[in-house]
Amino acid sequence: MTVTPLPSRGEAAPVFDLEKVLAGIDTMAAQRPVAAQIVSVANSDDTSAKVLSRILASDVALAGRVMKLANSAYFGMRGRVTSLQFAVTVVGFTTVRTMATVALTELDDESRLPEDFWDVTTYLALASSTLAPRFGERSQDALCVGLLAQLGAALLHHDDPEGYGALVAEHPDFAQRRTAELHRYGINSVRLTAVALEQWGFPHTMTNRLNQVDDATSVEGGLLRAAFEVAARLTVEDHEAVPIARLSCGQLREDDVVPVLDQVRADADELRRAMLGD
Repeated sequence: MTVTPLPSRGEAAPVFDLEKVLAGIDTMAAQRPVAAQIVSVANSDDTSAKVLSRILASDVALAGRVMKLANSAYFGMRGRVTSLQFAVTVVGFTTVRTMATVALTELDDESRLPEDFWDVTTYLALASSTLAPRFGERSQDALCVGLLAQLGAALLHHDDPEGYGALVAEHPDFAQRRTAELHRYGINSVRLTAVALEQWGFPHTMTNRLNQVDDATSVEGGLLRAAFEVAARLTVEDHEAVPIARLSCGQLREDDVVPVLDQVRADADELRRAMLGD
């Protein structure tokens, strides 16, 4: 499927071939067979922690990241997780699958990513996780949505590094950037993430959060909108704050955001190290 960019003012937009980009991920997956197998089987009803940990053990680097995350402050188990099977149980199957997706799509190679990709991603993930209970959602599931939300941005950058770099520089505001992406490529980065995750069989409860992010009336998309606002307040210079009540459909107040900003700042570096294996 070729996505048709929207008309632009005197500028020739690139033709964005979605199927080609997703096929490119499949090619990457062939180079990371363990990660690809985990993405495939982690959501199966007959997969157990024992089975998943046995597969995971074949990729030493990825297994090490899962162990590091399980022993991080986020899960409150610092130093107490000593086996891979226990680590899988602690972080959960969806988190293991998310970490495998990061590996097979080369999101752990910062040289191939937009500038500040992981700064924004860790802020998104932690903000989503921290705010999730206010939306009646599980913190671990929200963490995974935040960790993968920018997958589409990485794919756009891979496909058009010079053009996408210029677009990011011109549009530091995330909502405005998604509008610019839509005009240039015919699809925005968050919607592209959803398409990729749908293709790999991720649950609709996860992809719907991504698909609803730009619907201002959707409570379902409100958590990720609020997380993007937290990330913007932490990363975008001279960011003009958007009222959090409006973004969250009334689920949050400004007073709710202040402690979240502090917690995200405090925990981001450890999460980043766990995800990248630093």
